[in-house]
Amino acid sequence: MTERPPTAKKTSRAAPPAERPRVGAPRAIADLMPEIGRTAFRKFGFVQSSIVTRWNDIVGVDYAAITAPESIRFPVGQKSGGTLQLTVMSGHAPMIQHALPDIIERVNRFFGYAAVVKVAMKQGMVGPAPVERRPPPRNLKPIPVELGDSLRDIGDPELRKVLESLAQGLANSNGLPKIG
Repeated sequence: MTERPPTAKKTSRAAPPAERPRVGAPRAIADLMPEIGRTAFRKFGFVQSSIVTRWNDIVGVDYAAITAPESIRFPVGQKSGGTLQLTVMSGHAPMIQHALPDIIERVNRFFGYAAVVKVAMKQGMVGPAPVERRPPPRNLKPIPVELGDSLRDIGDPELRKVLESLAQGLANSNGLPKIG
């Protein structure tokens, strides 16, 4: 039999260097979003991402519900005299056409200079405006006795819980809810 030559011993790899301890405190994701989204927003023609995130504040809730900014295109080498690309819900374009001077003025007021001089509209779907959630009332009144007695007779526990919640909401309301 032939003897095999001894194989070279496997050399152990160097241990990875110890990770540096973190220096900064954790940051909220909302604080990082302007930095993360800045390149994407610039790619689509937005100088500031805040025009998208604050569209409700800029043009008002009524216009923001039926419009959405797509981009702002400036002439080469300039940061003024731009064209705002606006998506408008179908059927609302004639109304928005009449409101364009007001929208241009509001956008320019937001920027602080004449950034936009004209608007190009495109009909399309506009996402729903973010819904503001109200916090629950702080001091909840107890369910009135006459309602509480009638709710105890309900055998289904889920239905009873829902009806108790409804009764408590009615007890804490300032009257009938407004419709519309």
